[in-house]
Amino acid sequence: MPDNALRDHFSAMARNSAWSNHRLLTTCVQLTDEEFARQRTSFFPSIQSTLNHNLIVDHIYMADMIGKGRRNIGLEGDIPFPKAADLKRAQEEFDTSLIAFCDGLGTSDLDRIISITWGTGETSHEPIRLVLSHLFVHQIHHRGQAHAMLAGTKVPPPQLDEFFLNYDIPRRKGEPYTS
Repeated sequence: MPDNALRDHFSAMARNSAWSNHRLLTTCVQLTDEEFARQRTSFFPSIQSTLNHNLIVDHIYMADMIGKGRRNIGLEGDIPFPKAADLKRAQEEFDTSLIAFCDGLGTSDLDRIISITWGTGETSHEPIRLVLSHLFVHQIHHRGQAHAMLAGTKVPPPQLDEFFLNYDIPRRKGEPYTS
């Protein structure tokens, strides 16, 4: 595999994540605040709590990767952004930083071992490439849950799988993060 292939993959995944978050949260902004927070059936009890959880965990893993420490992410509570529009702005800000982080990775950065201290007090030592892989899987997992919950609202869920193939280019024309 060429030296930059894995970094380029993570950069593409960061852009896909940003694009997916943009599509999903643009849809969520169409909900009333009450609909966004309404209790629904899923792992987390609402679209609001699911997507706030995603952003919180994004910040936690980024803090781990840059050595900031997960206790210093600057977000308060389980729902730091109760309104979809505020969450959308905060997620876009994070997504921009994740893209820059991935674009700036060198080959040796991907294998750099970081320490993660979990809520249990246990510490693990993980290469950044695995932390990024986990971050993207985590995002996809919870975006899927929020997407399914949207199906129970008056706002139809957006298409989220039109990103990587050349065939899909016309379907995302003019959207952010797709160049």
